[in-house]
Amino acid sequence: MADSNLLGAYLKDRRAKLDPAAFGLPLKRRRTPGLRREEVAQRANVSATWYTWLEQGRGGAPSSDVLDRIARAMMLTDIEREHLFLLGLGRPPEIRYRAVTGVTPRLQRVLDALEISPAFVKTPTWDVVAWNKAAAAVLTDYGALPPEQRNILRLVFRDSRVRAAQVDWESVARFVVAAFRADVARAGAVHSIQALVDDLCQSSPEFAAMWRDNDVRAYSDGAKTLHHPVVGPLAMEYSAFAVDGRPDLGMVVYNPATPADADRIKTLIAEKEKIMR
Repeated sequence: MADSNLLGAYLKDRRAKLDPAAFGLPLKRRRTPGLRREEVAQRANVSATWYTWLEQGRGGAPSSDVLDRIARAMMLTDIEREHLFLLGLGRPPEIRYRAVTGVTPRLQRVLDALEISPAFVKTPTWDVVAWNKAAAAVLTDYGALPPEQRNILRLVFRDSRVRAAQVDWESVARFVVAAFRADVARAGAVHSIQALVDDLCQSSPEFAAMWRDNDVRAYSDGAKTLHHPVVGPLAMEYSAFAVDGRPDLGMVVYNPATPADADRIKTLIAEKEKIMR
């Protein structure tokens, strides 16, 4: 296999590591390990001749649909599928949106380790699925809300306390709508959020107007000041991070801007814990 034919080498290697028994295929009369080329081609619904050429570097550039079918035929993991696309097309595949209901205990421990930095994990549709004590004390007590209400857009447009805490609510709301639109499109979740968008359009003329603007923004980092009802002005800096291996999740971390802001956050956490005792 020529060094230039990295895609073919990868396909051949993956095919050789497949267990025919796992696919319900007979084990007799196999001179080499793994699946035969024609078996992979049949499972992927492509020509056996064309698949052979692809492994040999003679098949031309494959389409994303064909690579997706080959990935399913070989039962590739998400990271293996991504590598296949990078070799075949020079880019990762489109993210396959899937609904998320929670995070791993390990990721939750990462959140909990940020004692005075409010942090949460959100889905591409901006549902908050995990948070730490600081986030519950400073931002929103997500645990007190039913799961369907732990959506950032619902909170921004429907929760009077969240609205009152914003220094410039309209600017915040416009940013949230624009960043939300970009995230759902990137994740391939446009159709999944239609019910949420329809609901907010009906209940909030402000949201409906902002949604019609079709603005998009990147949610990366910035500064935020809240008017907290207990400690007053609270300045923070935020950064958004991708969760490695989970392109469907994003982590947002707020850090106090000054030592005085850190002390205010500590006060809020202590008050929250006192109430919960």
